[in-house]
Parts: sequence; structure tokens; C-alpha cells
Amino acid sequence: MYKKCSVCNLAFEPEPGFYYGAMFISYAVSVAVSIICGVVLYNFFDDPDIWIYLITVLFFMVLLSPLTYRYSRSLMLHLFGGIQFDSRYSKA
Repeated sequence: MYKKCSVCNLAFEPEPGFYYGAMFISYAVSVAVSIICGVVLYNFFDDPDIWIYLITVLFFMVLLSPLTYRYSRSLMLHLFGGIQFDSRYSKA
């Protein structure tokens, strides 16, 4: 993640340790993905063995980890960073 915005020079880390809260957001997303995988496996595959659950959940956690990392930080910044959208900096 960049230190500052290239367009408006906004600091993406408002204070040291700001993104520790993003770990909790990432954890919540991981739990949701695990529950969804478990429910889908249970309902569509007639209650498979536990190792099938573990492999499937692990596969999706590894596959989605870059997205959960990036979006949890972004969500933390937008919810608690006090950043407001300014249309003057829009590229559209």
C-alpha cells in the first residue's frame, strides 16, 4: 500500500498502528467465508468428511487472502479514518 495518495497527497496511515483494527475486519470476513463454505458443503455434498471441510476452507482462505487484506484495510480507512470523497479529485 502506498504511503500517500498520488493525486491528493493524503496520508493513508493516519496514526501508527491504525490498521490493527483491520485484522478484526479480515477475521470477520474469513469467518464468514468459512461458514459459507461449510454450509454449501453440508447442503450440496451430503455431509462430507472433516478433511474435505478443512481442505475447502483452507483453499478459499489462501485464494482470497490478498483480497481480504486489501479490502479490510480499505474498509478500516473509510470507516474510521475520517476520509470523505471529494469530487474535485475524481478522474471521471
